[in-house]
Amino acid sequence: MAWTWFHRLGSPPYIYSLAARLTPWFAWPAAALILGGLYGGLVLAPPDYQQGDGFRIIYVHAPSAWMSLMVYMTMAISAGVGLIWRMKVAHAVAASCAPVGASFTVCALVTGSLWGQPMWGTYWEWDPRLTSELILLFLYLGYMGLRSAMEDVQRADRSSAVLAVVGIVNVPIIHYSVTWWNSLHQAPSVMKLARPAMPASMLIPLLMMLLGFTLFFVAVLLVRLRGEILSRERSASWIREAVST
Repeated sequence: MAWTWFHRLGSPPYIYSLAARLTPWFAWPAAALILGGLYGGLVLAPPDYQQGDGFRIIYVHAPSAWMSLMVYMTMAISAGVGLIWRMKVAHAVAASCAPVGASFTVCALVTGSLWGQPMWGTYWEWDPRLTSELILLFLYLGYMGLRSAMEDVQRADRSSAVLAVVGIVNVPIIHYSVTWWNSLHQAPSVMKLARPAMPASMLIPLLMMLLGFTLFFVAVLLVRLRGEILSRERSASWIREAVST
């Protein structure tokens, strides 16, 4: 039964229909969590004892940085599945992830620079975390550029999948850069085994934003996936039936 279910996930008509049904179930909770998290972080949370109100950019920066890694992992795993099992839908998922992940990465870099200027005295420093995050952006752009440079979809799928899988080595580098090397970034204060260093009034809105951004990504991915499937299957008979209903 599990193998049958796995093959159903490789069916473009099934995934196209499933994505349409699931999108609202992720989009509306995402909107509620993000609005609640922003209100809690920007209005209810007290100022930081060192950074004052400047710390509040964390409620956009940290979720964006987290999502830049999560989306790349999703893209690389999907690309690997497509490469091994030759599933067109898996390649479509990977292709749908790339622009979203690049957007999160840009947001993380921009908000990090804006946060760094008053805290470090500079918008940019070749810090291990910043540098490896910039490399992540180049990987996203390289993946998208490689796909667009090839007219043959199957060849583009294979070549970009190899790049995505190889590039996954950068993910643990980003995550552990603050502990492996001397870094301007602080050590992890939320995602750690010990008790988080942030008080609950600051932590709860941040966790709401993290979950909200995650659900937002899934909702956007499902929308983009439907578009990617339409583009790939535009000559299939089931597409005309799906669009007409």
